Amino acid sequence: MLDSGSYSNIECSRPSTRKTKLKEKQMRNKKVLLIVQAALIAAIYVVLTYFISAFNLASGAIQVRISEALTILPVFTPAAIPGLFIGCLLSNLLTGCMPLDVVFGSLATLIGACGTYALRKHKWLAPLPPIVANTVIVPFVLAYVYMAEGTIPFFMLTVGIGEVISCYVLGMILYKVLNNYRSVIFKNE
Repeated sequence: MLDSGSYSNIECSRPSTRKTKLKEKQMRNKKVLLIVQAALIAAIYVVLTYFISAFNLASGAIQVRISEALTILPVFTPAAIPGLFIGCLLSNLLTGCMPLDVVFGSLATLIGACGTYALRKHKWLAPLPPIVANTVIVPFVLAYVYMAEGTIPFFMLTVGIGEVISCYVLGMILYKVLNNYRSVIFKNE
């Protein structure tokens, strides 16, 4: 025989079980959404890199890799961090980069994406981390992996110029366009 106290506990626990299940489902849905966003960002990065590689603008001393404009995306979703890293890694592998370039170029993009995410509340500062990361790391790859002719400061200048064009100019244009549709495209709820 149940006393009234036990019965009220059963009834009270029932709605919380529903709430728990609903929260679990929402968490699963959010994880799936973030995985899909990361995969799409990686795919877009690879496609853009292939496209610009056809014009030989994504390699060499002056690199204008338009896919680097996507490094603004961590402002909108944390899924962009793994998406950009995987996209850069795949792009470097598929375009025949040297193994150390694959590693360090991808790490530069990862560092930049993490920095952009950290600065996501500061619109005008958010594009700077990928510019700095690539300007510092890529020149050493060019000099020591590819044995490109030139000095580290020269490569820092040329890579930096390409990164400013890609990340700051194109990235801020992308930011402006995407920010208008932020709640539709990047709903993380």
